[in-house]
Amino acid sequence: MGWCDDSRSKKYNKEISFPFKYNAEKLYRKNNSYDIFINIRYNQLPAIKEKGSAIFLHLADSKYKATKGCIAIKKNDFLKILPLINNKTKIAIK
Repeated sequence: MGWCDDSRSKKYNKEISFPFKYNAEKLYRKNNSYDIFINIRYNQLPAIKEKGSAIFLHLADSKYKATKGCIAIKKNDFLKILPLINNKTKIAIK
């Protein structure tokens, strides 16, 4: 499973399966950062090319290293807020 971040594709900013001929991010990481993640649905309905691909809320690595545009939090914190999140929850990025 992956996420297309290539604006040349008709599947831009959508979940895809591999093999895939355009650029896409694999939703599996050896560092476990995607073991738990939520797609916050940035630029999806409709997806506007060149506006940016998905932003995920996902697990931070042990050093809290910067992401390439996502939001990363420690697993303990994620597990605390997960029961409070539903399909109507809004995440504001400021």
